[in-house]
Amino acid sequence: MYVIQARELSRWYGLVMGLNNVSFRIESGLTGLVGPNGAGKSTLIEIITGQLQPSSGSLTVFDQVPWNNPSLIQRIGYCPEGEAMPKDLRPLDWLTGLAWLSGWRGEEATRRCEAILDKVRLPREHWGKRMAQYSKGMKQRVKLAQGLLHEPDLLVLDEPMNGLDPMGRQETANLLKELAAGGVSILISSHILAELESLCKNILILNWGRVLASGNQKDIRGDLKNWSEELSIQCDAPEKLARQLFDAGVLLGFDLDDRDGVLHIRVKDAPSFYARFTGLLLESRVTIHAIRSQSRSLKNIFEKVTT
Repeated sequence: MYVIQARELSRWYGLVMGLNNVSFRIESGLTGLVGPNGAGKSTLIEIITGQLQPSSGSLTVFDQVPWNNPSLIQRIGYCPEGEAMPKDLRPLDWLTGLAWLSGWRGEEATRRCEAILDKVRLPREHWGKRMAQYSKGMKQRVKLAQGLLHEPDLLVLDEPMNGLDPMGRQETANLLKELAAGGVSILISSHILAELESLCKNILILNWGRVLASGNQKDIRGDLKNWSEELSIQCDAPEKLARQLFDAGVLLGFDLDDRDGVLHIRVKDAPSFYARFTGLLLESRVTIHAIRSQSRSLKNIFEKVTT
């Protein structure tokens, strides 16, 4: 079963188009939502979490429409980008109030709140402080705790890594992987593409209210026309190798970095290039130290489909 399905989904704000006739399906697991500012990411998140009604088309979560559907919303956790927590409250006070709204009382509510704060790694020595004293990273942990408190089946995160130090980002990434392994589906909107790449099985790329690509990176690369492979080759004679490859007609372009002994090349027909590369390398008698693909990254895919 698909967790989220959109069919010809549109949302207008007067004459402004937030989403324009988009269709896609999101499977269980970790999915990254990618797009520049104004792409429609916030509009999509608000429809998924039941805050907005589509202007036309449909979107379902677990085969149900989120709009005006309290029983479904109870299965969704949401960590917004903005900070809407009461600054004069302590995190336990805030979470305990939310726990009461979810139906837990007394010691059970307290235990759940303490357990979830431990889960998001908010140090206990900070629990007694009011949230006005919290750093951006500490507030992010409280927001994540808020989204997880009621044990949702779908967790929607909008820029969850903002303000976290490197250790905090790694701890959050490990927690999200643990949740996904336990059956929670997670949709993450983030501008930190390198972290989405390491976290997410699938990606959904939006721009100008349209879906540009969806699925895993390999499938998306396979669907793109005129995809060019970009490689960095560290060797003992980059200029000599560049001349050999260029004369063979297998390059779209190249750049030399003589100081580090690195040749950056771009090839259009990757299978044909790799079939000939070994023979051309033997002919050049150049010693290769390392080869790295630059076109496998999520950042490269994003740039490819949005330009």
